[in-house]
Amino acid sequence: MDVMEAIFGRRSVRRFRADPIPDEDLRKILEAAIRAPSAGNRQPWEFVVVRDPNRKQEIARAALGQWFIAEAPVVIVVCANEERSASRYSDRGRKLYCIQDTAAATQNMLLAAYSMGYGTCWVGAFDEGSVASIINAPRGVRPVAIIPIGMPAESPSDRGRIPLERVMHEETF
Repeated sequence: MDVMEAIFGRRSVRRFRADPIPDEDLRKILEAAIRAPSAGNRQPWEFVVVRDPNRKQEIARAALGQWFIAEAPVVIVVCANEERSASRYSDRGRKLYCIQDTAAATQNMLLAAYSMGYGTCWVGAFDEGSVASIINAPRGVRPVAIIPIGMPAESPSDRGRIPLERVMHEETF
């Protein structure tokens, strides 16, 4: 599958089959994540791979009751190591660059997983402090996304996009 097919075909999946994800597939998905660009090559991402059913339930509860998260065989909590970015870029690294960089890594994971036949959903609605506690995140490492991954048990349709002509501007607004 080429990258454009992955970009145009990927959808947010919220129903998963119970099939396990082979370790080599999970590794490929995570390898794709760490190939993302990052400010100053600081690579501020940290990934917590969660398979334990009880911990997945806790994460789903902390994600405002989005129980589909716990159905996925694997959940990855993407974290931003704020200090890794701040060490070079100070406050801007801590508040912005580490978020941008982990977002790029997250998108790479979503596309890689889709190209391998897996479904994913980028979850950003969650109680950050609760998730940090569940995964025992050290100080300065901030959970920024939750990504359930598994074989899809649904085929969501395209939800449409705002036409490019409405969001593209030449030179100025």
